[in-house]
Amino acid sequence: MTATPKGFRLHIGIFGRRNVGKSTLLNLVAGQEASIVSPTPGTTTDPVEKAMEFIPMGPVLWIDTAGIDDAGDLGGLRSDRARRIIDRTDLAILVFHREWGAYEQDLFAEFQRRRVPVVIVANKADLDSPGGAPAAGLPPGAAPVRMAAERGDGLEDLRQAILASAPADFINSPVLLRDLFKPGECLVLVTPIDKEAPKGRMILPQVQALRDVLDGDGMALICKETGLAGALEKLEAPPALVVTDSQAIEKVAAIVPEGIPVTGFSILYARAKGDLAAFARGAAAIDRLRDGDVVLVAESCTHHQEDDDIGRVKLPAWIRGKCGAKPEFRFLAGHDFPEDLSGLALVLHCGACMTNRRAVLSRIARCQAAGKPIVNYGIAIAYCRGLLERALAPFPEVLAAYRAGR
Repeated sequence: MTATPKGFRLHIGIFGRRNVGKSTLLNLVAGQEASIVSPTPGTTTDPVEKAMEFIPMGPVLWIDTAGIDDAGDLGGLRSDRARRIIDRTDLAILVFHREWGAYEQDLFAEFQRRRVPVVIVANKADLDSPGGAPAAGLPPGAAPVRMAAERGDGLEDLRQAILASAPADFINSPVLLRDLFKPGECLVLVTPIDKEAPKGRMILPQVQALRDVLDGDGMALICKETGLAGALEKLEAPPALVVTDSQAIEKVAAIVPEGIPVTGFSILYARAKGDLAAFARGAAAIDRLRDGDVVLVAESCTHHQEDDDIGRVKLPAWIRGKCGAKPEFRFLAGHDFPEDLSGLALVLHCGACMTNRRAVLSRIARCQAAGKPIVNYGIAIAYCRGLLERALAPFPEVLAAYRAGR
């Protein structure tokens, strides 16, 4: 791996009316022409993403959106896409010039409702009269960052405002597993090598777990499921934890003695990228599925689909076997997620290694508001295999909540 994945970057969305200088602001921050700039309103038609190191914040992903006030049928589609960016925005930059009206106030209220920090930018300040009065209608206590992005003015003030407003859950990022062992202890990471593993590399959850073991001053023994028994025999002391690819959890659980905790990479991601307890509670809905019920499979990335694709082939088969019915499976990939969940019986979410935590939490919140259960791949696999309680054992509070919900 040579770059921080998008899912581990702070997502900063730039919002505002058409032609207030959003793209110019992004180009100033990036130090290059990341977005096309034109005096013609509506030049930015689709969200533009720019990943970069934002010193001293660290890895961030800037997202330049189309004008939220875009008019007409096509403009409405652009605005809808821009509003969907809010679902994965960790910090919002709300840009305006002179006029603070209903568009800005509605956006600001939506950010507040979602508890997304907002930095307000009064752009094109060079066109305003010196010492001019601030725009009427600004939120109480608001102190906009004055910028003239086209001239390069105000970048340092913006940087300081972002640092001051960055959400705590990014500064104090949830760990994957280093709170599950003590420094010096050994963990076993079971990493099957199959068609879904990139040639010459390991899949992202495995790489991130290995890094987290090192960050926690632990030691990792990595093996395939075929070498697990031999690996355990070679250890002088039992490992503190065995982590496995969820698809191999049945084989792994049969090999690892009961006294040694076992969980899955996807279950670790369910905790770090979402709400493990919410996903665990959603597992019970699998048993309630009936013929014709609709299960939405939400994948956070697009990828080439193999004949035995986990989300589109294997999991649907395992779920049908578990519930004894024939539910209907529908699939979405990337950032798409429906506004209307009324026709769904269950949402089945991927491990979310390629998206950020806010996007996953937003989807969980949307499901909860609609009264729809949601479960992630690893939890669903362990449940279908009758191993969910063992996989949740390293997380006693979540296990207790799951049992109470059952």
